[in-house]
Amino acid sequence: MSNQERPTARRVAQEPLWRHVVGDVLRRQRRAQGRTLQDVADVAGISMPYLSEVERGRKEASSEMLAAAAGALGLGLVDVLTLAQGELTRAAPVRSTLSVVRGGAAGNRGVGRGTVCLAA
Repeated sequence: MSNQERPTARRVAQEPLWRHVVGDVLRRQRRAQGRTLQDVADVAGISMPYLSEVERGRKEASSEMLAAAAGALGLGLVDVLTLAQGELTRAAPVRSTLSVVRGGAAGNRGVGRGTVCLAA
């Protein structure tokens, strides 16, 4: 790969990190419900400082912690992933090098250009 083909640090930096997107989703959902960090952390069984760090994108939550936080908000992992997918889709344009799955397995039918599939 030549230097001209490599993504620049500037272009890569424009894309949000997964932990930032997920943290934003959790924070928005918590605030929309009018709930405090302490309340959600208590229901989720995690510490309030840890949840705060996750919401601010400073910590990358494990799947267990993410499921607990989502559940405390009345959400499932699929809800968090769907909301995060929407954020990522709006924030990062589809690249021409994106390989999109078409046909194949039953779960892949109807997937077209511009569709991002996330697996949990």
